[in-house]
Amino acid sequence: MARTSARPVVRLKSTAGTGVTYVTRKNRLNDPDRLVLRKYDPVAGRHVEFREER
Repeated sequence: MARTSARPVVRLKSTAGTGVTYVTRKNRLNDPDRLVLRKYDPVAGRHVEFREER
């Protein structure tokens, strides 16, 4: 299966300032803006927002 530029790999960085990152893929056609997901931050010990960094 070929990789396309429509689904690039993005890094999600914690807004809690702990430096924790997640790596995921997103559909650029459906989500042209920066991705924001609420995920678990193991350093903070709670769920926080993770924002896409470029």
